[in-house]
Amino acid sequence: MYAIVEIAGQQFKVEEGKKIFVHRLDAAEGDNVSFEKVLLLDNDGAVTIGEPVIAGTVVEGRVLAHVRGDKVIIFKKKRRKGYQKRTGHRQDFTQLEVLSIGSAPETSRKAAPKSEKKAAEAAVESEVKEEVKKAPAKKAAVKKEPAAKKETTKKAPAKSTKKPDKE
Repeated sequence: MYAIVEIAGQQFKVEEGKKIFVHRLDAAEGDNVSFEKVLLLDNDGAVTIGEPVIAGTVVEGRVLAHVRGDKVIIFKKKRRKGYQKRTGHRQDFTQLEVLSIGSAPETSRKAAPKSEKKAAEAAVESEVKEEVKKAPAKKAAVKKEPAAKKETTKKAPAKSTKKPDKE
């Protein structure tokens, strides 16, 4: 039995008991993680293909370690210019062990009352917001009178700097 799962934006073929390296996940070592984006499931020859995912199927795993990959060398050079630059990069990975491939666990009945409480709190908050919105009254707009026009005075024509003609 194997499955194709999308983890951290990449697709992996996983089997129960196998260990895989994925891009760094936000989980502590020893934590259990589950992935709902199961794209394909092969159960001893019975292949199920998701559209795009298989609803109700979950892959569960355990975080074994957070490690760093091998260094990748980046070397930049411009010929005849004396420019050389050498840098390196090490990618962070998480090592996972696949525990199980199967259907999602049923939700407990305790989860439903929490959602009802949240809905009730949201309704109370919306009522309070409506009351707050109604409380401030708008001020009447004060009409401004147009400013009085200033009287303009005509300027004398500019003096010419022309030299008088010689006769």
